[in-house]
Amino acid sequence: MQLKPIRNASDHRKALALIEELWDAAPDTDEGDLLDILVDLVEHYEEKHFPISAAEPVDVIKAHMDATGRTQKDLGDLFGSAPRASEILKKRRALTVDMIHKLHEDWGIPSDCLIRPYHLEAA
Repeated sequence: MQLKPIRNASDHRKALALIEELWDAAPDTDEGDLLDILVDLVEHYEEKHFPISAAEPVDVIKAHMDATGRTQKDLGDLFGSAPRASEILKKRRALTVDMIHKLHEDWGIPSDCLIRPYHLEAA
């Protein structure tokens, strides 16, 4: 098979179909190597044509809470104040360095996801 760049939607669909065919290929085989290369090509094409913007810090916190079963009360316990947790989740108060540190250390949320600037809502 001759590999070529993915330049359009048709090429993208063909590459995805071939990836599906090769999905169970064993590593360190010709098929496994082809699968790795195709995945890289598709990833490159998708990053260029379908960029995903980074989530805002509050959305990251909410997603983490959903995934781990944590509640607003848990966030309040972490921050030492239920009203403060509410203000953060409603984007009425910005995260502080101390809050980011606690979320990273205690909840395991990567700090780089929490240090992005974001828009606060009016009270």
